[in-house]
Amino acid sequence: MSALAPILPVSPESLAQAAALLRSDKVCAFPTETVYGLGANAHSEQAVLRIYELKGRPRHNPLIVHVADLAQAQRVTTGWSQLADRLALRFWPGPLSLVLPRGPLIPALVSAGRETVAVRVPAHPVALALLRAVDLPLAAPSANKSESVSPTTAQHVQRSLPQVPLILDGGPCRLGIESTVVDLTASPPRLLRPGALPLRLLLEEIPDLQLPSFQKETPAGPLPSPGLLSRHYAPSVPLYLIHDDNAQTVAQLPSPRGLLTHQSLAAVAAICQDIELLPPSPDAYAADLYSALHRLDDKKVRCIVVLRPREDNDWRAVIDRLDRAAVS
Repeated sequence: MSALAPILPVSPESLAQAAALLRSDKVCAFPTETVYGLGANAHSEQAVLRIYELKGRPRHNPLIVHVADLAQAQRVTTGWSQLADRLALRFWPGPLSLVLPRGPLIPALVSAGRETVAVRVPAHPVALALLRAVDLPLAAPSANKSESVSPTTAQHVQRSLPQVPLILDGGPCRLGIESTVVDLTASPPRLLRPGALPLRLLLEEIPDLQLPSFQKETPAGPLPSPGLLSRHYAPSVPLYLIHDDNAQTVAQLPSPRGLLTHQSLAAVAAICQDIELLPPSPDAYAADLYSALHRLDDKKVRCIVVLRPREDNDWRAVIDRLDRAAVS
């Protein structure tokens, strides 16, 4: 049996060790405020290729480049705009990724061959310390096998990717789902992936933002953003979405069953063996969503039943994750 990836507490020594790995074109996992990322030198095609190989990630699914500050973001992109400046000044560091024309130092592999690149400054002290220590932009998708539930703890990373050379342990991620992604090369700008930045705040800055349909379809060809695969964020067992307290339908599903809900469902709860009750507010729900799916997976249930929230903009990011997780 192969050894598990080492989990190290954050210290000057472990940060230096992680930075040395990254400078030698290896990868390491580190915490952000959204989920744990699997980082590699964004200037190195060889290092970026290692991300795709470890995750089993399809090459048409691009990565987000994490940078330490606004100046570094401008060096990995071209065509920086006044709107990009305004969004960065208000929301960075934070869970907003901006899609802009890709700069010449970023290999095409980072962006699935497209001429654009997504970039953000993370709002986590460990991520920022690592970016400063390595002094390189880091391509970093979630640190887990492709299509599976994203990791919000170092232990989640270790279970999903035991062969990672090093995992920096920054504790549980505060926001719990991935960043919001906005395409600034479109006119008007487009929301590509709803995420941890509340949409209501983004609309204050971009009132004419184009919003995607709630119905999910994977675009053809290289994707403009991560998070657009039809199946994504999925636990190890089938996930079924329900719209009400219909025990008759749920009773036909494999048992033992796990239930994830943000409302009281007495009839369904009575026939489920493990129950995760999440907060009724969308931000708090999102913060614990992946952890709850990991907990139910750990209980060895045969399926997970989830009450689908109502379709409105406050719940858009959560609905996006659940709809993709339910695709078989």
